[in-house]
Amino acid sequence: MSRPRTHLWLPAVALWRREIVRFLRQKNRVIGAFATPLVFWLLIGSGVGPGFRLPGLPADMTYLAYFFPGTVVLILLFTAIFSTISIIEDRREGFLQGVLVAPVAPEAIVLGKFLGGMTLAAGQALLFCLAAPLAGLPFDALVIARLVPALLVVGFALVGLGFLIAWPLDSTQGFHAIMNVFLMPLWMLSGALFPAAADSWVRYAVALNPVAYGTAAVRRAFYGDAVPLGMVPSYGTAMLVSVVFAVAMFFLAVWLVRRKRSLA
Repeated sequence: MSRPRTHLWLPAVALWRREIVRFLRQKNRVIGAFATPLVFWLLIGSGVGPGFRLPGLPADMTYLAYFFPGTVVLILLFTAIFSTISIIEDRREGFLQGVLVAPVAPEAIVLGKFLGGMTLAAGQALLFCLAAPLAGLPFDALVIARLVPALLVVGFALVGLGFLIAWPLDSTQGFHAIMNVFLMPLWMLSGALFPAAADSWVRYAVALNPVAYGTAAVRRAFYGDAVPLGMVPSYGTAMLVSVVFAVAMFFLAVWLVRRKRSLA
């Protein structure tokens, strides 16, 4: 027999609200997702900055300015990771099992989780972007108009990536191990730390890395398409790939939830 299903948005909003409330009650998540990338930006940017001179970029671009969009994506990544770790905690506490047997569509479960993580990730990243003028980057209405959609789409996609990793795991230790081995290299090979050289294998790794297009979208949101940034794709191309990546993550997550429910 088919399970009765409630409206898509009502349970999704309830799960979204739960993610926000949980986040506000766990102050350590704010520190972990926000302070760590900030320290990365200041330490790496200040240390590498004096010797940062690479072809294909504007001569007056400092490393603090170049690394700033990469730090924004790192904040999105860290926040997404912390939000999806709660899947493992919910399974231990029995909450996830209760949601799976409830008459709620799998799409609503996934959407609520994705929207909660996306809201937290994009909100923290946008807050950090207030410091863009300190790095010599513009932060006007045009930048904000390009930046907000990029943060939402990239945040949505990264939450999906974390969801796919956290769903089959039973321990947070295993999740952190995968993060160190898999997720951090994805970020490092996204053009966040350095642009890919034309004659290097890194160029192909960056081109195949979906996180690289999220970094490119954030970078182009600040600079626009008129500024030469080497092999960084245009804002439209980067957003298109990021949207496709986000949609793929969503439907894969729905498939996982539906499969889990069928086995329950």
